[in-house]
Amino acid sequence: MKMYETMKSNAAKIGGSFIETPNAFTPGDESVAERTANAWAAMEEGRAKKDRGILYDHREAPPETDLADEVSLTAGLRYAYGDSSDHPDGCVLHDPPCAPGWSPLESLKATIWDPDTLVQKALSDFLNQITHATNAWLSQPEWSACADPGKVVSDREVITLGFDGSRGRFKGKPDATALIACRVSDGHVFSVFVDEADDNPKKWPDWQPNIAALEAAITQAFRTYQVAAFYADPGKDWRSHVNQWEAKWGSKVSIKSNANHPFEWWMTGGRSGLVQRAIEQLEGAVRNVDMTHDGSFALTRHVLNARRRLSAGKLALGKESDYSAKKIDAAVAAVLAWQARLDAVARGVGRRPRRTAYRVR
Repeated sequence: MKMYETMKSNAAKIGGSFIETPNAFTPGDESVAERTANAWAAMEEGRAKKDRGILYDHREAPPETDLADEVSLTAGLRYAYGDSSDHPDGCVLHDPPCAPGWSPLESLKATIWDPDTLVQKALSDFLNQITHATNAWLSQPEWSACADPGKVVSDREVITLGFDGSRGRFKGKPDATALIACRVSDGHVFSVFVDEADDNPKKWPDWQPNIAALEAAITQAFRTYQVAAFYADPGKDWRSHVNQWEAKWGSKVSIKSNANHPFEWWMTGGRSGLVQRAIEQLEGAVRNVDMTHDGSFALTRHVLNARRRLSAGKLALGKESDYSAKKIDAAVAAVLAWQARLDAVARGVGRRPRRTAYRVR
């Protein structure tokens, strides 16, 4: 890291540039490659000022690449290595294809299949896939396999909402505030509102989520779609807001968390069994590709930040550490939206009515 900082400073002093050509990083290692990727993502999301001098180019093998299947592995390597692949048919990136390059695919496959080669190492070093920390909830290939940013959720479609938020933090970066939606008909998860502090630590002590913007997002969601359920973790900071939302919108939903508080769905407070089941339901849907998502930067980042934790002996989601700047609130909101969707499906909400055919004699 010290060498990187020195090179970066020296390049800036002479108006020069430098190139980083690493293997795929492992999330949570705080490597130079991870920091650069996070900096680029922050610029794309608008959380940091744009640096026109950064060109970020990352190409990895498709998430469905099967290391044990030679055809699948060859296709994944050809895509990851691009025009450097020595495959006799040339590269798969251009039409017409470039001539064979210098990277020996047969040797790469032999190394991948070597019993001493760790799977995670093979994925990062040869397929250029950003995988996951050992205690990660979901891996990047698993999550990206479900990405479908081209899907459109039309007005008046039946959806569910999930909410998780924070009002500030005594120490470290404040937690984020997130409102995530899920279409009932097919389980497409999409981001409605995510608000979090930027990466400048000087602003953290005074940061607060934009309550007016959040209220506007909730109002817009209820006016645009048919909201079947809204599950919100009130926590210690949001119960009065959740109660106000219940008073305003509670009569509009057909699925209620409970009779007295239709939106309250606590992620704490002796509900570890219910929380574990909700987490496992979305986890299973992702790993079986039974859902899709919009691929939004913030939602993806929060899902990949989430770590597996134990609470009262049950699965829970947590950050990598108590004061980590890597937030997971959108991931929690997605779990709540997915659980709300499951409850709606179980009650038959959003199911298209059967058409009755009559024979006319």
